[in-house]
Amino acid sequence: MQTEPARTTCLDPATGQVLGYSPLDDPAQVPELVAAARQAQPAWADTPVHLRVRALRRVGDYITDHAQELAQTIASDNGKTRLDALVTEVIAAAMAVDYYARKAGCFLAERSLRPASLLLANKRSRILRQPYGVIAVISPWNYPFAIPFSEVVMGLLAGNAVILKAASETQMVGRALEQCLAAAGLPAGVFTYLNLPGRVAGQALLQAGVNKLFFTGSTAVGKQLMAQAAQSLTPLNLELGGNDAMLVCPDADLERAAAGAAWAGFSNCGQSCAGVERIYVHQDVYQPFLDLLADRVRALRVGPDRDHQVELGAMTTTSQMDKVRLHLEDALARGANIYAESQPAPEQGNFMPARVLTGVNHQMLVMREETFGPLVAVMPVVEMDQAVELANDSDLGLTGSVWSRDRRAARSLARRIQAGVVTINDHLMSHGLAEAPWGGFKQSGIGRSHGEIGFAEMTQPQCIVDDILSGAKRDMWWHPYSAGLYHGLGGILEFLYGRGLGRRLAGLGRLSKILPRTFRR
Repeated sequence: MQTEPARTTCLDPATGQVLGYSPLDDPAQVPELVAAARQAQPAWADTPVHLRVRALRRVGDYITDHAQELAQTIASDNGKTRLDALVTEVIAAAMAVDYYARKAGCFLAERSLRPASLLLANKRSRILRQPYGVIAVISPWNYPFAIPFSEVVMGLLAGNAVILKAASETQMVGRALEQCLAAAGLPAGVFTYLNLPGRVAGQALLQAGVNKLFFTGSTAVGKQLMAQAAQSLTPLNLELGGNDAMLVCPDADLERAAAGAAWAGFSNCGQSCAGVERIYVHQDVYQPFLDLLADRVRALRVGPDRDHQVELGAMTTTSQMDKVRLHLEDALARGANIYAESQPAPEQGNFMPARVLTGVNHQMLVMREETFGPLVAVMPVVEMDQAVELANDSDLGLTGSVWSRDRRAARSLARRIQAGVVTINDHLMSHGLAEAPWGGFKQSGIGRSHGEIGFAEMTQPQCIVDDILSGAKRDMWWHPYSAGLYHGLGGILEFLYGRGLGRRLAGLGRLSKILPRTFRR
């Protein structure tokens, strides 16, 4: 009897309909895949940068030509609206590949270092950026296209072979991304798509010997991967959870702030690690802001995306819906109130209404943990110093925002927020800025992606030191040792750092006695 091939069944979270199937890989085959990638990588790294750029630009062309198809695939597989899919994933990816293709040569260029001391001016140092070799990317389901896309593109441009393990929940998007990369015409083994259950993927990749692992997901899983990677000292780049704070100052443009909170809090049904979850509003403008936000939220439409007539699509998984309900029930049991709610959500499908909570405090789960759903809590503060203190009262620190007409004051507040990215008069969108580094403080992660700093995560710095002093037979501190050598070398400190001209000249005299030995056999 012939057995059915192992595969992942992909469902539309809005309708429950089967979208397709994605073949499952065998964890036992991962070492073979990594070995093939390792064999292909050196030739790819030796390929001139401009040719690697040319190949990846074909991916950008493919995205532009298939933008509507990609947006539909993302929306159907993840549940978000097509507009969210187009703006936050497809367009963001197209801008990313264009930026990194333009900047790759500059980011990878050799860099000369100026000598730090006159004494060693003959030692000329250069910094090279060397690819790690084989890197693996484990990506999440909430932004299944845009999040892995930048890391894959940067990894390839930097000369690595890349293995992508896409989320099981959004395999149709993963396979679409695989098709995008096929447009580059890469040599076999340079890019590998992998479909494995999340519970085994990280361990399988680490045991197979990947040279670096990039993971985006929960803090709990990130800690597990870090413990596993410690066994082989495999470097990790972790982008983990967030419980983002939004600070509304008394001079803020309340219309913009309320509109921004509604978008950043409920875009993608709130399933954004950098979405607004906690809002701290100065007491002088608390009620006006709350009323404006309530009006915005009550107008939000929830349901299947037909002709772009909804703002909130479906939640991606039922387990995430359960977590949102848990946070809501906990808050209500502890005295919170639902101040505003969106239009009713359909009963069929993974739909939830958007809700605004008031009467909240830091004993509630919604204020202490990542909710990752359409639930936003608003809390008044006496002064903005209190808002900063409350914003920092978290073991997470991915992003945050400050809303004020006084940009200088807003920047001052932003510097005090313990988060990897802080935006002023905006929120959530910074992930779409290809030039801006992305990552968090505290338990929100380790390392950065995006921008020049993120591109550097794809390579290891190598320093080449060249001695350019012609005719030198040895450095002055080489063997054989003697009392005279010790005395002369001590003159280096007097000459370079001694106080007073006399002391420096005396040091120079001691040093000059041993300089000739550099040129003697």
